[in-house]
Amino acid sequence: MSAAKQYDEGRLMQVLVAPIVSEKATQAAEQSNAVLFKVLRDATKPEIKAAVELMFKVQVKGVSVLNQKGKTKRFGRTVGRRDHVRKAYVTLMPGQELNFGEGV
Repeated sequence: MSAAKQYDEGRLMQVLVAPIVSEKATQAAEQSNAVLFKVLRDATKPEIKAAVELMFKVQVKGVSVLNQKGKTKRFGRTVGRRDHVRKAYVTLMPGQELNFGEGV
């Protein structure tokens, strides 16, 4: 847990915005033991790793991030845009597990 110590715990609690539960996320979980999270736009890989280890008490093998540009959408005459999203693929160590559907 030394990675969590070098960051502010309040900041780490805010880094993970929401888990992403989709077909693609489920497939990633089955194939490579990875979990998807929506994270803050300015979050770094070490911060994301420390936040997951702190909040879920699991060991993280690696973190891959991607920035998804917001789609342009029309609402009648007005043109709007969805927000940009930063996603994190968090790969867990073998034997580690993280389930979101347990309490449901």
